[in-house]
Amino acid sequence: MSQIPPPARPALRDIRIDHRTLLLMAMAVVAGMLATLAGRLLLAMIALATNLAYHGRFSFAGGGVDITGLGLASVLVPVAGGLIIGLMARYGSEKIRGHGIPEAMEAILIGQSRIQPKVAILKPLSSAISIGTGGPFGAEGPIIMTGGALGSLFAQLFHLTPVERKTLLVAGAAAGMTAIFATPVAAVLLALELLLFEWKARSFLPVIVACAAAAVLRPLLFEAGPLFPVVLPAAMTAAGELPWAAGIGLVAGLLSTVLTAMVYGVEDLFGRLPLHWMWWPAIGGIVVGLGGLADPAALGVGYGNIGAALAGDMPLAAAVTLILVKAVIWSVALGSGTSGGVLAPLLIIGGMLGTLLAAVFAALVPGHAGLFALLGMAAVMSGTMRAPLTATLFAVELTGSLPPLLPLLAACGTAYAVTGLLMRRSILTEKVARRGLHVLQEYGLDPFATQRVGEVMIRDIETLNGAAQVADTVAAFAAGRCRHKAYPVTDADGRCLGIITRADILRWSRDGAEEGVTLSEVLADRELFHAAPGELVGDLADRMAAGDYARVPVIDPASRRLLGLMTRKDLLAVRSRVMRQESERAALLRPRRR
Repeated sequence: MSQIPPPARPALRDIRIDHRTLLLMAMAVVAGMLATLAGRLLLAMIALATNLAYHGRFSFAGGGVDITGLGLASVLVPVAGGLIIGLMARYGSEKIRGHGIPEAMEAILIGQSRIQPKVAILKPLSSAISIGTGGPFGAEGPIIMTGGALGSLFAQLFHLTPVERKTLLVAGAAAGMTAIFATPVAAVLLALELLLFEWKARSFLPVIVACAAAAVLRPLLFEAGPLFPVVLPAAMTAAGELPWAAGIGLVAGLLSTVLTAMVYGVEDLFGRLPLHWMWWPAIGGIVVGLGGLADPAALGVGYGNIGAALAGDMPLAAAVTLILVKAVIWSVALGSGTSGGVLAPLLIIGGMLGTLLAAVFAALVPGHAGLFALLGMAAVMSGTMRAPLTATLFAVELTGSLPPLLPLLAACGTAYAVTGLLMRRSILTEKVARRGLHVLQEYGLDPFATQRVGEVMIRDIETLNGAAQVADTVAAFAAGRCRHKAYPVTDADGRCLGIITRADILRWSRDGAEEGVTLSEVLADRELFHAAPGELVGDLADRMAAGDYARVPVIDPASRRLLGLMTRKDLLAVRSRVMRQESERAALLRPRRR
């Protein structure tokens, strides 16, 4: 018998960083720069599409949607845009349909983080056409998908694992968000809360590097500074005033629930139409065009509306009209499967909600219109996307105003709690779930990474004597005196020689066993697969899965004495212990009774 020790492992560390992590960080710089360039190109394409559709000129200058000279004919512009997008999706790639973030999630979860090159081309092109022809979307969803596609394509040029490709995909996506909004910290948090599906240094650090690279390159391609620079007061930070922020979060959470239900309710209605989905965006374009007649401000990206709300200059009537029209045409357009993002519309709707609440409670909290708008924006984003930390820091970076940090956290946390109670899934994960995937947006400490084999192994075990003859052992099994499927075999000093299973007994019964041969002699040529009591359960589980072992003896490394046994059932018991800790309640401190 040859004793094979467990594979040598490095000393246990809190985080694992190696040369592969450093390599990914270097590659993330390239992914971040590519995504930033793509962001600049996307905005130029949106401007060109807008000018062609509404102004009849070939120009990359920003001007925004203007239907003044078109009248009723402006209804046809979103319809034409939807028709083009439907054709692109039908004959180009269906992956261009939708928000952008769910598609990135799907590529990570089931596509081994591989995105086709044509998606990197068609997604920004279709989004530019959608937004340029009046679609009520933002550029963040498309650039997240495009940046992720570029990161994935760059990764596919090298020999990388699926996990490493995922890291570069997410790095490109987060860098794209940084390029559009100048929010590198929020982009990193978005990656953690929505895309990485883990919190590990191997993925976290490359995303930071990509966002930093995008932040450094951005001033060369975009205007420097926050996208919506405003000076907001250090108000609502006292304990007595924070309930107002929580109240805004409560209303925002309810609104987020309604918005999500509207989007997928519309999608279900389109699904019942006796038409191919290629025509759905054009049909949705009719509603978008009519909505534009009701309120032209609802068309396009609408960043001007956000700026007006933050400055406290949005009239109440305009805010009410915009929140209604924007919600309707956005949910219809998105439900029709056209290409566009969710973030900018959520910011506008949330900003108008905050403006409305500021007007309602103006007598109690006067002069807070801009702050209420910011809280509404962040809270609707938090509740709808289920990303409270991202929404909180996003609002701070978007405005460059740090004082409202505490009320922002209160509002975003409340909205997150409300939608968590009312909705099974977010607007992003619902899309993925409808494609047959379940995404759990909760991460916990892996019990396999914290418990050692010696803590969970079976200690009271029955063994066979190595001096026993094979024929006698076969007879004992045949007589029913051996009730287990396998038995460790030990020598006179208690050292483990190996394991005998029922498969061995059946083979010896069929083929016969030589007279006088002992178990120790049979096991002499077998490699002993075993575990050490100090080994992590997760490491042993990996080795058992790789070698297809159902039972493993646990041996003292120094004396080689048998200490216990680990089975697959014991591995499941580790999970069961965690479940008991989450469900069993006990009062550990009780007052004494006199």
